[in-house]
Amino acid sequence: MFDIAPSELMLVAIVALVVIGPKDLPRAMRVVGQWVGRARGVARHFRSGFDEMIRQAEMEEMEKKWAAENARIMAEHPASAPPPPEEHDDAHYAMMPLPELPEPVYPQQGHDGHEGGETKPESDGAAKAPTESHQEPPARS
Repeated sequence: MFDIAPSELMLVAIVALVVIGPKDLPRAMRVVGQWVGRARGVARHFRSGFDEMIRQAEMEEMEKKWAAENARIMAEHPASAPPPPEEHDDAHYAMMPLPELPEPVYPQQGHDGHEGGETKPESDGAAKAPTESHQEPPARS
């Protein structure tokens, strides 16, 4: 922004030292630093406001493009309403009880571990203890 060469900066420092004096120079530099900080803050605020305006303009432009694209898509593919529900005279069928199902048939295991004949499970709900089908080996003498 400002192009200040090192030689020009040295000349300004020497003039400030002569005009202000060595005693008041630190206080003067502090005031100058505060003003420079305020100027940078104002410039940053202005730049961020300008960037925000540009962003808003771009968003409005994009929203217009999106609205036009949505309108085009909706024109190409019109939304059809779902068909109305059919009126049935079969309401009484929905209230009828279901037919009785036959009793289930469970497989019975034979002595060799394979399925045998088919019988109904026992009605008392208690499981039978397995019966021994193997003989004990003869005792060795």
